[in-house]
Amino acid sequence: MADVRRAAREWAGSLDAAPGRALYLVGLSGGGDSLALAWALSHEAGSLGLDIGAVIVDHGLQPGSFDIAQAAAAEAEALGLKPVLIKSVTVEGTANLEDVARVARHRAFTEALRETGAQGVVLAHSLDDQAETVLMGLARGSGPSGLKGMPGQDGILHRPFLGLSRATLRQALLDAGMTWWEDPHNADERFTRVRVRNQVLPVLEREMGPGVAQALARTAELFRSDATALDDEAATWFEAHATTLDDGSWALEVADLEQVSVALQTRALRMLVVRAGGDAPTYAHTAQMRRLLEQWKGQSAVDVSGASVERRDGRIVARASR
Repeated sequence: MADVRRAAREWAGSLDAAPGRALYLVGLSGGGDSLALAWALSHEAGSLGLDIGAVIVDHGLQPGSFDIAQAAAAEAEALGLKPVLIKSVTVEGTANLEDVARVARHRAFTEALRETGAQGVVLAHSLDDQAETVLMGLARGSGPSGLKGMPGQDGILHRPFLGLSRATLRQALLDAGMTWWEDPHNADERFTRVRVRNQVLPVLEREMGPGVAQALARTAELFRSDATALDDEAATWFEAHATTLDDGSWALEVADLEQVSVALQTRALRMLVVRAGGDAPTYAHTAQMRRLLEQWKGQSAVDVSGASVERRDGRIVARASR
């Protein structure tokens, strides 16, 4: 219990000072992790000059979901959180359900912030969630950007519990005499994260010994530190070397790119695509662009995440293709 309240207190104390009492919303589902977050903040944030409300997102993915949302809202109100909002979203299709639901949820968060004037949404992602994220990134062949896991703060989103285990959060609720709702989707092995949680991580813990989740979370922290330093260096380099052409496309000189490390090259090329109006390129797309540097044989333009990229007049040139 003390660890959970301490993490909430440390997060609240780390926020940049804002005039008046700043409002933050807990992303509350009624499950154990988010309820532990709501409970801890209800006890700690007031003394640190924060107002805490809650936003409950009803995805409509199971019978009685609105009743569950209302029960979570009642729990938030009983803890003294206000305002408390319920946002209903539509999640269509069955392919990539996790991703579609996450996009809809974050859209609801943005609406809630706009409606309430809150500064951000506080989420209860734990050390175990971080470990699962890193493990899935490893399986997908992600580079440092994919292995750095979830940040403690990402724009409007705040995650004060990344250093605490799921078991610690649940024990705090038990010690406080509170019960929580178990989302049946957390046992639905259609979802990759559930299979990692229920099958893969237990095998690793059994075969390699305890502490695997902590080691994976520590890996994320190390990757985040290194990746951030490289990202910052690449952004500075990009701003100094990228140019806009008359047709509105963006370009980098091949000679300039050849003078820097592969790590910086790949980041600069991804930035070039995004600046031209495309989406962040995949690993395969980045490899295609690097072939324009290292294996140039007069190839035609390549389509990369909504942009067309070609080598022309000694430059790598990107323009929006949509």
